[in-house]
Amino acid sequence: MRLVAGIAALICWINWLIGQVFSWLALAIVLVCFTVVVQRYVFAVSFVWMQDLYIWLSGAMFTAVAGFALMRDDHVRVDIFYRPASVHWRALVDLAGALIFLLPFTVIVYAYSMPFVARAWSYSEASANVGGMPGLYILKSFIIAFAALLALQGLAMICRSVLILGGRRDLVPPMIQYPANAHDAAAAAIEGSH
Repeated sequence: MRLVAGIAALICWINWLIGQVFSWLALAIVLVCFTVVVQRYVFAVSFVWMQDLYIWLSGAMFTAVAGFALMRDDHVRVDIFYRPASVHWRALVDLAGALIFLLPFTVIVYAYSMPFVARAWSYSEASANVGGMPGLYILKSFIIAFAALLALQGLAMICRSVLILGGRRDLVPPMIQYPANAHDAAAAAIEGSH
């Protein structure tokens, strides 16, 4: 079980590091977008490559931090039943969700995007706009990174579920611990009284 916990911790560390690095692109996006607006409306100047740049930075950031967002449980979820559920129930739901939905989704994204990305690399695809950014093939590669990082975090979710369902909640890495709820507090109080 310690190996499972170690794998989950390593995956979480990778996604945490990537999230910390790529989240700084948000500042770059704001600065470039602000510059484009000032150039256009104050100085009546426009550079296509700068317009491409903030769009490309957005694409790179959002695809790179998807695993980080999943690790932090920042994705949109309708959790009327999930949030108040016990840790064991959440672990079962996450295990089923990762195995049935998340991992197959990442495989499909990878399978369908790989030829698209390979073709872009084969001729060093650039922006379709005249005067646009070179290196569109690099941006398209982030689709593969998106699938890989999301799949890795799905594996970490599976590891967390295995640890919890195996009675080793103490080994779950801190980055992916479930937040406590009223049901868990009551269960802990009952266990503590025995």
